[in-house]
Amino acid sequence: MLHLKLETDPRWVNIVESNIEEILTDHAWCEQKAATNAITIITNNSEYPELVTELLELAKEELEHFQMVHNIIKARGYTLGRERKDSYVNELFKFMNKGGNRTQSLVDRLLFSAMIEARSCERFKTLSENIKDKALASFYRTLMISEAGHYTTFITFARKYGKDINVDKRWKELVDFEAEVIKRYGKSETIHG
Repeated sequence: MLHLKLETDPRWVNIVESNIEEILTDHAWCEQKAATNAITIITNNSEYPELVTELLELAKEELEHFQMVHNIIKARGYTLGRERKDSYVNELFKFMNKGGNRTQSLVDRLLFSAMIEARSCERFKTLSENIKDKALASFYRTLMISEAGHYTTFITFARKYGKDINVDKRWKELVDFEAEVIKRYGKSETIHG
């Protein structure tokens, strides 16, 4: 369903388990950034009522996830650290068409968002299947399902609003680009790292 070219090596979970506080902090900030991304898309494309309605719900859900992760952090006696830079997302951002028309920009932003959700979903699946902490395994399984839904939302809107664009071709280009980017990751205790 996600059409990613490379799966995460399950040994990445060993790195994650070495610093649970770090992965939780990074994860919390990923959820905050996902909510901000949805709001940014709304702000730049407010003429699409269906998009606004759906992404408002998505943004609220991402903030709920942020709160859920923060509650886990507090319950475990950890402290939410400072916001982390997400190099993976910054590299994906370079793929986006910066000089196209509004429709091309919207489609690229939606595909960019779908890719981040797809990779997050894949990482959450890897965590849910391999982490020894049963509570976190269950938590990440639940979030994996949610991220898959977000991926579908973004892909669906890209196809809806990109009728004059070969969205499937553009998605394949992004999948190929992401496959090269992700080869450099999977070595740190961060969601995309």
